[in-house]
Formats: sequence, C-alpha cells, structure tokens
Amino acid sequence: MRRSLLALPMLLAAAVLGPAFADTEISGQGAGGGYYKIVVPDNWNNKLVIWNHGFSLDPVGPVEDMGPLIDIQLAEGFAVAASSYRLAGWAVFDTSDDLEEMVDAFIADSGAPDEIYLYGASLGGLVTAAAIEQADLGNVVGAFPICGALAGSRNWDAGLDFRLIYDVYCGKGASKIAGGPFGLDPSTAPTVEEVAAAVNACTGVLQPEATRTKKQKKNLKKLLKVMQIPESFLTTDMGFSTFAMADLVSHPAKLGGKLAVGNENVDYGNKKVNRKIQRVKPKKKSAKQLRKNYTPNGNVGDVKIISMHTDKDGLVIVENESEYAEVVPADHLTTAIVVEAEATHCVGFTPAELTAGWIELQAWVNTGEQPDAERLQASCIALEPIAGGPCRIDPAFEIPDMDGRIRPR
Repeated sequence: MRRSLLALPMLLAAAVLGPAFADTEISGQGAGGGYYKIVVPDNWNNKLVIWNHGFSLDPVGPVEDMGPLIDIQLAEGFAVAASSYRLAGWAVFDTSDDLEEMVDAFIADSGAPDEIYLYGASLGGLVTAAAIEQADLGNVVGAFPICGALAGSRNWDAGLDFRLIYDVYCGKGASKIAGGPFGLDPSTAPTVEEVAAAVNACTGVLQPEATRTKKQKKNLKKLLKVMQIPESFLTTDMGFSTFAMADLVSHPAKLGGKLAVGNENVDYGNKKVNRKIQRVKPKKKSAKQLRKNYTPNGNVGDVKIISMHTDKDGLVIVENESEYAEVVPADHLTTAIVVEAEATHCVGFTPAELTAGWIELQAWVNTGEQPDAERLQASCIALEPIAGGPCRIDPAFEIPDMDGRIRPR
C-alpha cells in the first residue's frame, strides 16, 4: 500500500532526533581512482541508495557529501553510498564504472541489496540518468534526479554560445578573455578572480547598478537578452564556459584537445551576433564521444523516475526536463517543477519538496501507482509542518522547449 502520510511525521521526527541504531561506515578507493563512502545502519532493510554529487572542478578526494536526504534514508533503514568519481568536472566519461566499483565493494562487505535507488543533483542528475541506462549495478528500481543536466551534452552548446557571444560584446581591452571556444588559454592561466574582473569590466555586474557606466549597462542588457539568463548567473555561467570548458576540451581522459561542439550554422536571432560571432566546427569523432558521455537515450527499463527542477535555474536550465521527457517513456517519468521567487541552482528546494519526491518515489515502486505533480505537491504540504516548506510545486507548469533557449545546431 502507499505509505500513509500519517506515518511521515514519525519518520521525520526519528531522522531529526537521530538514528535509533548504530551506523557502520565503509570507505575506500576503487580501481579507477574514485573514492567511495557507504553508511549502513544496523537496521538495514536490504536496500541501497546511491547519491551522485554535482559538478566540481576540485581535485578528487575522499567523499564528504552524502546527499540531502541521508538522515531520513538511514532512519528508514536504507544503506547510503556515494562516490567522488575518478574525474573532476564533466565526470560522466567514467561515472558508471565508478558506481559499479562502489557497489561491488558494498556487496563484498554487506551482500547484494534487494533494491537500489539512485538520486543526484545537477551533473549528478545526469550521472543518475547514465547509470540507469548503462551501469550494471543490480536491481535499480527508482531514481530521483534533482536540477539535473538531463539534456546531457547539449548543455555544452550553451556553454560555447555564451563564451563566443561574450567575445562579441566584451572581447577587447580589460574585458578580453583569451581562449575562445576552447574555454581558457592554458598559456595565460587566468584565475577565477581575473575572469570575474574581466566580466565586471565589461558589464559592471559585480558592482552596484548606480556605479555602472552606460556602456556596461548596455553590454549587460544585450548579453542577458541573447543568452536568456538571470543577471545573478552571469559570472557562474562564464565560469562554466571558461574553466569547465577548458577542462572538458583539454583533459586527456576527456576530449584531449579536440572541439566537440560548434556553431557553424546557428541563428542567434540577433543580427550583430550572427555577423560578428566566431564560427567553429566540431571534430566529428569528438562530437560523437561527447554525446556518448553522456546524452540520455531513454532506455530506462522498469525504473521509475521522479525528476524535480526549479523554474528559474540559470545554469542547468529547466528546459533540460523537456529534453529528458522526449526520450523517457511517460509511464516511467514524473516531472515536478518548483516555482521559486529568486533564481537558484540546486539550492532552492525546501526539505518538504525533496522529501515529498523521495517518499512518492518509494510509494510508486511499492504500489505501481505513478504519482503526478499534483500528488507531489499534496504530499509536500502534508510534510511541510515538520520537514519545512514552503511547497511550490506547480502541476500546471509547462516546460518550454529547449530550442527556445539553446539554439539548435
């Protein structure tokens, strides 16, 4: 039967007060170099949750992030596991192997789980999608990607566009950033602070509006209009288009110096941009390699998936959900959009919203009854007094098509 909402406050209270049982921690490093950490409660229910963390360019090291729902999951009796991945940045070249190595370590210590759930945020949402489709983990029954980069490699089209559109308006003087479509020029090796200073010199985005010059205001307005991003995400997206792009293109375990995205025939809907933007052509083999690592194909088997996104995300835009819904069968995917007042990336969900997604996913697996966004909002409202709201899932939200934000190639 569906888990009774009357039982949820008791479950959440147990998670807040602390586990009634001791936990066993297992940590180590896989053959590929990825670190892992696994927490197994003494009241283990023979089920495993795998948390997949988001994008990070920090050096690979021991796992610290075990996911936002670990306390509830441990209180329910789930074991919880997380991998650092062997690669930083766009790590999906090897994440399925990393997760397989981690699950093998878990099985060697605790035995094979009866069921496996996957969830992750941002890049971790894509890691989750890739694992469903290609990893040999065991009996994966449910998945919960949140703010996921579920359009996969198409997100790099946006990264390239933003980088080259920036050069149209800001490619001179103190605003200039070397590297172009390759991200950053390794010979100059600018710091984060230097890139931010260049962006600010062009747009004034890091200073009070009243102190911006007329030229800065004009540049900022044009950039935001063409790229359709919130002002608060300008420097974040520039970081993705420079540091992250450079890592993707130059890393020997990724693209090895070859371009995998291009813009030869892209119409940007802006005469100046169309006329002045640098046009680049991707290497066919590299483009194929990037799509393979990873763009979802929708072969999800019997896995039930609830995907949750905020509507104003300026980095992993909500249109990722429309791309994912185009390939995953509707009877295996429920999408819920949280409408927020201010634009955020992966930090705008309330505990009640995330808990509702997790609880409803389990109910779907256990009963076969697929929840819709309206049901998720109702569950969230029931959880709000103890988990913490508000609840802002909009069942009527219509997810725009990706072509309206990321110009088709």
